[in-house]
Formats: sequence, structure tokens, C-alpha cells
Amino acid sequence: MGKKLTKRKDDYSKWYNELVVGADLAENSGVRGCMVIKPYGFAIWEKMQAALDKMFKDTGHENAYFPLFIPKSYLSKEASHVEGFAKECAVVTHYRLKNADDGSGIIVDPDAKLEEELIVRPTSETIIWDTYRRWIQSYRDLPLLINQWANVVRWEMRTRLFLRTAEFLWQEGHTAHATKEEAIEEAEQMMNVYAEFAEKHMAMPVIRGLKTETERFAGAVETYCIEALMQDGKALQAGTSHFLGQNFAKAFDVKFANKEGKQEYVWATSWGVSTRLMGALIMSHSDDNGLVLPPKLAPIQVVIVPIYKGLEQLDAISEKVGPLVKELRAKGISVKYDDRDTQKPGFKFNEYELKGVPVRLAIGQRDLANGTYEVARRDTLQKEIVPMDKVVEKIEFLLEDIQKNIYQKALDFKASHITEVNSYDEFKTVLEEKGGFISAHWDGTPETENRIKEETKATIRCIPIDGKNEAGTCMVTGKTSNKRVLFAKAY
Repeated sequence: MGKKLTKRKDDYSKWYNELVVGADLAENSGVRGCMVIKPYGFAIWEKMQAALDKMFKDTGHENAYFPLFIPKSYLSKEASHVEGFAKECAVVTHYRLKNADDGSGIIVDPDAKLEEELIVRPTSETIIWDTYRRWIQSYRDLPLLINQWANVVRWEMRTRLFLRTAEFLWQEGHTAHATKEEAIEEAEQMMNVYAEFAEKHMAMPVIRGLKTETERFAGAVETYCIEALMQDGKALQAGTSHFLGQNFAKAFDVKFANKEGKQEYVWATSWGVSTRLMGALIMSHSDDNGLVLPPKLAPIQVVIVPIYKGLEQLDAISEKVGPLVKELRAKGISVKYDDRDTQKPGFKFNEYELKGVPVRLAIGQRDLANGTYEVARRDTLQKEIVPMDKVVEKIEFLLEDIQKNIYQKALDFKASHITEVNSYDEFKTVLEEKGGFISAHWDGTPETENRIKEETKATIRCIPIDGKNEAGTCMVTGKTSNKRVLFAKAY
């Protein structure tokens, strides 16, 4: 805990990497591009998972599990889908190893070649729609609302802990509907579920929007998204929900008999968020001292550190702290009493600051005599002395206030980093000097979109759903436009 983090203003990327490792969230593994999520990092992911899982179930979805391997022929059934994922696929070609005849080690047994190669799932639409063909015969079988928690593999060349790894954890919802309207409603609903989770649990404000045709999910008719802004002025796509039309139903021949007995293709959606949300959480709130966690997702919401000399003093403090720990736990507050004798209090303070524990209590001999605790909040680093009989009430207030405060801080940052521009020169200046979201008119063509991307590395993050219609001209071509879109450099 001795080494201080690189300051964000000096090297944001280095600060992020040091924080992920230093706060014990994750580390690189022996497999290139894959990470080990450590217990503290996984505890945050579990809290995310639990909150999202409840929201999915509250909207009528059920969990299932589908195979990790997908026959290669399945992937090729939906043309734009295979084109979108082909370059990232890991492929299994053989099923057995054997010792080399020359004693040089283990080799792939050439006689154990698979009849059909298998893709390690980059996403599950194809294997799921092959299954849905067997599950759906009639309108009575619809809607089918399924989610799975799983791992996926996308063979990324340039990886970064949580933000982009070859293997990552996620959830993927896949639903089937009798009508186009119902499927669109589902896709929009799940975008809103993600937005609510991001804002109410992660304390991370987002913009709801639609992706352009170029940025859509491979095989989707429409992609809805939530976009967040990180402290370095870069955007991060935090979740996507796709209206798939009848593309996958046609590719896998999934039909149902409607009420009149006529055969129709079903309508589909898919939607997902991943461990990339961990990266978003870190970069939304954390500071040069370490993590700043929203209380709703903190594995430890309150830590109590005793300050003592000798076992007698520790026993006296522990006797006082014991009932407080029980009372807090009875209220559903996660608390840790750190009475380790292997580390000094100063070390512990730094450790829990780095790990983003929202509330820290310290208690020493003077506190025992005065009937007080020193209470520190992680978001503002403010400390105050609180009477013991008021400390539970104070902790409950702080957990709510910290959640609100870090959301408001992120909201203010986002608001101050959405800049309207009307010329391409102004666009380039704001992009380089300020960053953030840039609201500009675009002529709606992929050619202009690609030109801006090539020349500035900025992409259209979304067409905001709540954006107002406004007549204007494209900042690059001068052609007419009726709505502003949001550009940014992105993770």
C-alpha cells in the first residue's frame, strides 16, 4: 500500500491500470489478453449481477444456460452477424492431444480432427435461435423471455483489464415475440433497465440513444444504447439492446402459428452488459487516492479500525464495537471490523481508501473515554467526531448521501462536457482541447461518418432519444440535417 498512484492528470491510462491492480480488483493472467478477477473485484461484480438479475426477473425474464461451443455452420447462417464477428472468433479444430513421436512434448493429435469446427461463443444468438426453433410452435409459446449469465470470447489483440479482454463475463438476454411492436417495446424497455441500473446503482449518469447503421450490432435492425462519460472526457458504451427484426428467425426457420393458424416468423431482441461496467464504475468516480465506490455496490460499506496499544485496549474497543457491528448487519449494511494486529492503523486507512470503502470509523482510547467515533466519508475525505449513540443514524445518512453526491458530481461533469458545435474546425478544437460529448449536425451518410472517424478518431456515440429535432447543416458537407448527434472519442 506504500506506493502512491500515478495522478490522473499525468497519465490517466497508467492511473487506471495501477488502480485496478492496487485495489485488488483484477490482474493479468498467464493467458494473453485474459484476466483473473480477484475476490474484491468479483464481490463488486456479484453486487452488480444481483441487482441486474432482480431487475430482469421483475420484468418477466427467466435465466437459462446455453453451450459455450457453437457449430461453425450456425454462425454463417446470418450473413451480417458472421461478418461482424468472424475476425474475433476463437475456433476449436481438434479434440485430443498426444505425445509427439520424437519426444518433443505434447502435440495436437491430427487424427482427432472435429468433423465440424466449433466456435467459442463470441455471443449466443445463433445457438439460442437454433434452440428456439424447437421451443416455439404457437403464439401460446410467446413471448419467450430468456437471459443467461455467461462468459464469452472475442479474440482482441489490444486488451485492457475490464475494458477489453479476450474473455469476459456478461449477461445476454434473448427474447422472441409475436409482433414487431412488442419486440421494439422489449428492446427499449431493456435499454431503460440498463439506464436505471447505471444511474441508481452505479451512480453513473448515461445518455440513452440509438446507434447509427455503421455502429449497430451485427445482425440488428436497430441498436439502442446507453453511453457514459469518463473523467478523461472519453465516452464508454455501457450497455446495448438490439431489435433484431426477423433476421435470426428467418436464418434458423423459427416460426409460430398465430391465432388464425397461419405460420409467421417470430420477432427478436438481444441485449447485454458485461464486466466492462467495472471499468466504467472505476473511471466514473475514482480519484488520485483510489477507488470511490457507490455504497449500493460496495462489498464493504463500513469499515471500523481500532487504534490501540496492547490486547487490553483492543479487548475494550472490541467489546464496544461488537454490538455496533451486529446492529449494522441487522440493517443490511455490510461492515468489516479490522482488528488485524499485523498492520498499523495508518496502513489500514490507506488500504480502505484505495479500495473505496464508503464509510470508515476509527476508535481509540480517547474515543472510548468520550463515547465517540471518528467517522470519515470516502467521497469527500471529510472527517467528523460522532457520539456513539448517534453513529448508526449517521452511517445510514452517509450511505445515502454519498450515493447521491457522487451521482450529482458525475452528472455535473457530464453536463459541462456536452458541447454544441456548428463547424468542423470548432469540432476538432473542442475534441482536442476539452473532450467529452460533442453535439453536431451530420448528414446521415456512412461516408461522412467514416471520414470524421478517420480524420479525428471520434465516432458517433449515439443519436440521443430525447434529442430535439432541429434543422441544420452537416458540419462537414453542408448538407441538410434535422437532428444533432453525439460524437466523442471512446473506449
